[in-house]
Amino acid sequence: MHDIKAIRENPDAFDKGLAMRGLEPMAKSILDRDAIIRKGMQVQQDAEAARNAASKKIGQAMAKGDKEEAERLKAEVSGAKNVIAAMGAQLDGERAIQSDKLAGIPNLPFDDVPVGDDEDSNVELRTVGTPRSFDFDVKDHADLGENLGQMDFETAAKMSGSRFVILSGKLARLERALGDLMLDMQTEEHGFVETSPPFMVRGDALYGTGQLPKFEEDLYKAGEAYLIPTAEVSLTNIVRESIIEAETLPRRYTARTPCFRSEAGSAGQDTKGMIRQHQFIKVEMVSITRPEESEAEHLRMLDCAENVLKKLDLPYRVVELCTGDLGFGARRTFDIEVWLPSQDRYREISSISNCGDFQARRMNARYKHAPKDNRFVHTLNGSGLAVGRTLVAVLENYQNADGSITVPDALVPYMGGATIIE
Repeated sequence: MHDIKAIRENPDAFDKGLAMRGLEPMAKSILDRDAIIRKGMQVQQDAEAARNAASKKIGQAMAKGDKEEAERLKAEVSGAKNVIAAMGAQLDGERAIQSDKLAGIPNLPFDDVPVGDDEDSNVELRTVGTPRSFDFDVKDHADLGENLGQMDFETAAKMSGSRFVILSGKLARLERALGDLMLDMQTEEHGFVETSPPFMVRGDALYGTGQLPKFEEDLYKAGEAYLIPTAEVSLTNIVRESIIEAETLPRRYTARTPCFRSEAGSAGQDTKGMIRQHQFIKVEMVSITRPEESEAEHLRMLDCAENVLKKLDLPYRVVELCTGDLGFGARRTFDIEVWLPSQDRYREISSISNCGDFQARRMNARYKHAPKDNRFVHTLNGSGLAVGRTLVAVLENYQNADGSITVPDALVPYMGGATIIE
């Protein structure tokens, strides 16, 4: 949510941020409605003052026996009440329109975020590791898994539809092993608190993190609740409607959860395999910080995610997203893309975003900056990592000519000592 006071004080900066995202100026229309609301509030306050003043005088007039004056004052009170009620209804309508408009406007990028229309304008920051050279024809992960007899899309489709999979045997254990490794690294090495949050949340939780109202079509609804599209929702909402002691910041949470996405608008994209599923497992990281600490925390979280790929010895690259590719709630995002031999390119495996105070305003999450001075926290989130896509990367990068998969050294202890899947 955007700060109306900041828009009033610097409308040009607000419109500049929107322009970076390729959006038309909105400050004037927002401030025009804001002026109507403020004027209405003044009318309402004046009417309340007139009602209160007249009410006090009624008793005085009655005490003096001046019934005519008392009746006049009663009529004045009644008229003021009518003005208050009518203006209240008008203000409710104007505020609802203003709130809906502000809720649908994305976060403003930092000034130094690269400007561009789409992913072609993303900026590569570094590549790490060298893609393996194969002396045989590489297979994609779906063919590898099916040939092993441990990845079944057909049976999953019979029970659930497309974009689902059943893993079995050592591939199911490999998925579990990857999640265990990630959780151990994020908790034991990087200080995140392991959390087991709800997988279903109310609409106001999704509003807080920015998925609602704009992206409802991407969500699965179950009764009055929603299945989480990412544990970011559950973890970030831990601090909603709270005032946090400053000395307890930063707060860092991590969780391994299933995630559910309808993949609306993705028809025809990644229809084969596990790259784009309706249900997938992800280890999520969320940090809650003071404003002055969030940019450093952003880089720290990026390092936490990269370390998983380094531990697995998987080639990857880091890119900074341009303004046209930024998510709705982000001010800056780094993507980590892992190398997939079958596609001969890097594919996203983690997005690490700094949301500034955008989500905190929507959740009313603050901290005690000083006595009688509560300020909004900054929130950050990122995958550490997407387990399914990491599984894909391991299968493809560690495949052998006979279709078997070498288990990365870091995963051998989690696989009961197994060094190969065949």
